Amino acid sequence: MIRARVIVASNRAAAGVYADTSGPLLVAGLREIGCEVDPEPVVVPDGEPVAEALRTALAEGIAVIVTSGGTGVTPTDRTPEATRPLLDFEVPGIAEAIRAYSRDKVPAAALSRGLAGVAGHTLIVNLPGSSGGAKDGLAVLGPILVHTVDQIRGGDHRLSS
Repeated sequence: MIRARVIVASNRAAAGVYADTSGPLLVAGLREIGCEVDPEPVVVPDGEPVAEALRTALAEGIAVIVTSGGTGVTPTDRTPEATRPLLDFEVPGIAEAIRAYSRDKVPAAALSRGLAGVAGHTLIVNLPGSSGGAKDGLAVLGPILVHTVDQIRGGDHRLSS
């Protein structure tokens, strides 16, 4: 079983100004892929609280962490900066695929600075904070997530026929 956690970076949702919509979509989508996911996303303000939530999940041995929000270009969008120092290496193809998948529908998707990478034995993927960004991220992750986690855990490449 793949243990996953969703972390939502949103100052307003963390303050109770409005209910986050992307996190529950990601929890449900990761379950559909076959992950064991916490019932509720972890909702924190942008910035250092994101890094703290990531470190907690890493310490707990979570295999997949998907963040939502904080990937844009506003002064408070700091999720990539919270993520990058924790990564052993980036997997840029995942982040590029997510942006490419979304870009034709939402041109502003090109502004996402989200990262994807590996910290220890954990895959971390930053997604935009919109429900559309969550759906697009799941569309890209769905076909590759199980294989990616298997590779991170040391699995061998499948033989081609």
